[in-house]
Amino acid sequence: QVRLVESGGGLVQAGGSLRLSCAASGSILSINTMGWYRQAPGKQRELVATITSGGSTNYADSVKGRFTISRDNAKNTVYLQMNSLKPEDTAVYYCNADVMARVILTFRSYWGQGTQVTVSS
Repeated sequence: QVRLVESGGGLVQAGGSLRLSCAASGSILSINTMGWYRQAPGKQRELVATITSGGSTNYADSVKGRFTISRDNAKNTVYLQMNSLKPEDTAVYYCNADVMARVILTFRSYWGQGTQVTVSS
């Protein structure tokens, strides 16, 4: 079975930085795209950033130039470095990964339970 666990969220003042981590564990054979999504109160979940197994990245316009996504394939971990944080970045941040696991033998999308990021003005 596959599990994704996020960490690194917290409370920070505007202009500050946080680094989120998401570690995948279980009977993992391969991981393709990994990404970060967020959901603020009263709003739909939105894409923040994705990174492919080859290292190609994609960012939402609202975070370009401020956030950086990266991954460590040896650790099955994806990171999100968040700089110059704004109050509008406040949300629950969710990790996502497309994983092929033993027994299942097909790629499926898995989600972490989320980590809260709160940015005060």
